[in-house]
Amino acid sequence: MVLDLSAGVIACFIMRKPKSPLAIAFWTALATVIATLLVLNLMPGERRIEERIERAYGLHDPQFRRAMGVLLGPSVTGGNRVETLLNGDAIFPPMLEAIAKAQHSITFETYIYWSGDIGKAFADALAERARAGVKVHVLLDWVGSGKIDDAFLEGMESAGVQVRKFHKPTWYDITRMNNRTHRKLLVVDGRVGFTGGVGIAPEWTGHAQDADHWRDTHFKAEGPVVAQMQGVFMDNWIKASGDVLHGQRYFPAIARSGNSEAQMFSSSPSGGSESMHLMYLLAITAADRSIELSSAYFVPDALTRDALAAAARRGVRVRIITPGPIIDAKTVRRASRAAWGPLLEAGVKIAEYQPTMYHCKVLVVDDLLVSVGSTNFDNRSFRLNDEANLNIYDETFAKQQVAVFEDDLKQSKPISLDAWKARPLREKAMEHLASLLSAQL
Repeated sequence: MVLDLSAGVIACFIMRKPKSPLAIAFWTALATVIATLLVLNLMPGERRIEERIERAYGLHDPQFRRAMGVLLGPSVTGGNRVETLLNGDAIFPPMLEAIAKAQHSITFETYIYWSGDIGKAFADALAERARAGVKVHVLLDWVGSGKIDDAFLEGMESAGVQVRKFHKPTWYDITRMNNRTHRKLLVVDGRVGFTGGVGIAPEWTGHAQDADHWRDTHFKAEGPVVAQMQGVFMDNWIKASGDVLHGQRYFPAIARSGNSEAQMFSSSPSGGSESMHLMYLLAITAADRSIELSSAYFVPDALTRDALAAAARRGVRVRIITPGPIIDAKTVRRASRAAWGPLLEAGVKIAEYQPTMYHCKVLVVDDLLVSVGSTNFDNRSFRLNDEANLNIYDETFAKQQVAVFEDDLKQSKPISLDAWKARPLREKAMEHLASLLSAQL
């Protein structure tokens, strides 16, 4: 595709400019530069996992938790409490309340921040705390915040909020634009943290009551794991600003708040882009009884697809909910459906959510591990974006998430293998074409 584009650029300019050797050389060089930048933009930064992960232990085996906390991420820490927040009407009020109560610091990182009443509410709340002397730091992805009202930014900055854009591209380094921060983190006073799937936009308000208001889940965390959430924010804040935020204001001593064990897991192409992918592969491979996956954008690579199919074949109940016809990215849905055959043949149950856009990102394994956060089951999350997930090890909490999954399943349309095979030829062709773009989805 890049080579075709380069050839087109060359041909276009040669047709429009005098066909002198100097002109041809100039436009050829220009096209080469453009092609080189595009190639760099589309290339992954690190080596990929190339072989299937062998099953060596179950999810309840202590070795699994050691692998999660030593091989891949920060240690699993106890004494946490995590609260589930369903849809905007239950998500945004606790976030805004926490901001309003901030005394020392607010760190906020998000991918989507657009115009609208909810965007103004957050901008006003953050600005008010900054004027009150609280240190407020906001990190927005350059791509994801492209539709934010400039007045929101001006209001926050004039109040003293430090606002930074993550990977704003420059003419000499457009590769930055393809590495986005997809993380969704709010940490208040270093003691209360929020993460999950929501962005700051009108689509996430309400209670998923119609096609204009999306279904999503967010989580409020208290306890020692919040320090890990703060550390994940600091990782990208340093990249975007060069400033190191530390001390009691950001990292206070945190007492136990509950009985859940948890860890904050992150990945980035600039360091450990395969970590999130490997975490999911290990969890799926270790599953003994059940896997419930709520996935807004489900375009698994061959390794992940094979791991899910292998789990189903060894008797694990594997159920997946993805968006139905109401989705903000039709290409993603087509690319997803193109690859369902082997999963359905292996016994994986797939259903499409019908009432509205389904933006949840929750994995529950064996009624014990719950992984929630910003990560989608696609190549962009596994290899291109900066992502962050909160892993909770708690049977009571996991069963609560399964109950939420069951409620969503009641509003979803199951897809059988026969129905998948009977798709119209035009639909199959469109899905095949979309699947060719899966490396960037």
